[in-house]
Amino acid sequence: MPAQFPDFRLGKVLATSFTATLTERCGDAVERIPTPNRLVDWLAVSGFAVESCTAAQLERARELRESIHTAATAAARRDPLPMTAVRVINDRSTQGRAAAVLTPEGNRQWRLGSASSVEDALGVVAADAISVIAGERDGRLALCASPTCQAAFFDTSRSRTRRWCDMNTCGNRQKKARFQASKLGIPD
Repeated sequence: MPAQFPDFRLGKVLATSFTATLTERCGDAVERIPTPNRLVDWLAVSGFAVESCTAAQLERARELRESIHTAATAAARRDPLPMTAVRVINDRSTQGRAAAVLTPEGNRQWRLGSASSVEDALGVVAADAISVIAGERDGRLALCASPTCQAAFFDTSRSRTRRWCDMNTCGNRQKKARFQASKLGIPD
């Protein structure tokens, strides 16, 4: 992957990893899929080999990403799901032609309908978002406690009290800030 782009934040949940392709939403936003080829890179590291991506497909991917983030944020706050976000997620889910297949190792793997179908991969991402937002998985949707991040993430910790989308970035940044403030005598 080209060095000029920031690293992807990959988690164990496909849908929230996809929303993490735009980080620091409440601060200086970092776009991690600025070009169609960068979306191809993200899909590849996420297990979806696609040959190419057009600018229009990138825009549809970003629309899906923002719809998932909007719906996941509403679900985490226990607010009603915005119908426009639900519509986009449902549309992308039904437009994909991917199939779940079982590997010899006993794992689920996705097989896309054609060699270069971004839409098929987005359909899988949308279906994953539906299962997470609908509460079909063991865990809970939460929002990152970082005031500049506010990313939606899926908390599978035993106590379901995780505060940060990623301890190595947001959590570490907050710990450093508290440490620096304590050195200066600034209360929390």
